[in-house]
Amino acid sequence: MASGFFALLDDIAALMDDVAVMSKVTTKKTAGILGDDLAVNAEKASGFVSSRELPVLWAITKGSFLNKIIILPIAFLLSAYVPWMVTVILVLGGLYLAYEGAEKIYEYLVPHPKDDVHETAHTLEDSNDLEKKKVKSAIFTDFILSVEIVIIALGTVMDQTLTVQILVVSIVALIATVGVYGIVALIVRMDDLGLKLVTSSNGQKTIGYHIGQGLIKALPLIVKSLSVIGTIALLLVAGGIFVHNIEALHDIMASWPELLRDFLMGLGVGVLVLLVVSGVKYLIKVFKR
Repeated sequence: MASGFFALLDDIAALMDDVAVMSKVTTKKTAGILGDDLAVNAEKASGFVSSRELPVLWAITKGSFLNKIIILPIAFLLSAYVPWMVTVILVLGGLYLAYEGAEKIYEYLVPHPKDDVHETAHTLEDSNDLEKKKVKSAIFTDFILSVEIVIIALGTVMDQTLTVQILVVSIVALIATVGVYGIVALIVRMDDLGLKLVTSSNGQKTIGYHIGQGLIKALPLIVKSLSVIGTIALLLVAGGIFVHNIEALHDIMASWPELLRDFLMGLGVGVLVLLVVSGVKYLIKVFKR
């Protein structure tokens, strides 16, 4: 009886060791999308009055948890019964990520006005409606990114047992919500902390005053930096998906450094998808006239 108990403990320890190793590998694989998720939500949770930033972020976080609850069981069912669909969804998601990355670069190089970018609230009711709209938009974006995070994580552990798959992917999904939104909460409150430090200095040029000023000035720079890093990471993740899941692309630029190869592959496919999408949008406009 005792030997059986200790054998069980040994099996559990071995399982958790496998889970820890695979969780580390999988988190690295999904780091690009986590960075983009962080940048997107830091941007969406900022711009509100100070008293509404954390409530808005909490609403988005709850929506993110609900997204994971919906996505995880479907992903595990696919892995158990139609595993080939995981690769198909992974490649389709890679096309979306490549397109998003290429579109961001295009919008930076060729600035153009966006719809509703200057949308403002004139009454309390308008403010509430605008807040709800932004929360829904953030949750929808989180859903798309969550699908990719879960599928990429699942694709990394497809050769493992179903138990390991469930534990590893669930851990990554939890990190994607708790970790990302915890960091976002710290980022969006940086300026408030800085303002408190500046105010408490009573006009004196103290260390607290300079730290406070630094935090206030750093917030927009951090959000912008995260956006740039997230864009690069999107293309790297997309390129890696194509190279590792499409056999015809395995030997292309095989001698090139992996980071450069993945970036160029993601950028190239992203530009092609962007051209196709732009062409379809143009044709739709032409036919509507």
